[in-house]
Amino acid sequence: MAIEQTDPTTIETPIVTTDTPIVTMTARATDKLKEVLDKQGRTDLALRVYVTPGGCSGFSYGMTFAEGQEEDDTVVNQDGVRVVVDPMSAMYLRGSEIDFVDALMGGGFALRNPNAVSSCGCGQSFKTAGGSGTAQACHH
Repeated sequence: MAIEQTDPTTIETPIVTTDTPIVTMTARATDKLKEVLDKQGRTDLALRVYVTPGGCSGFSYGMTFAEGQEEDDTVVNQDGVRVVVDPMSAMYLRGSEIDFVDALMGGGFALRNPNAVSSCGCGQSFKTAGGSGTAQACHH
């Protein structure tokens, strides 16, 4: 959703801001996350999604369970589950969608990132238009 505001210093230039969520989850992903948390008896945990420099394309995705949140984290509540993202990762993940993929060779949570201009075959490494990192081999 875009919100148009008028700049108070000039009437001619509108300022447009968007309310793009940092991450969203598909119904399949939220169902699977609930299932995993229920099996562990830990419905208090959140899914932490983060980005680190490295990987064969410049940055790598990571996901882990978090017991709490840091002061600057963004918390996304969706369908009874929580996702936490730190500020640095949020810059690269804005607008991303988390899905759960069943695959013959092993499934898992997958991230669809509209900010990635290229990615590695492993699906865990990516590059953005304006950023790069130290290229390294993928470790599967």
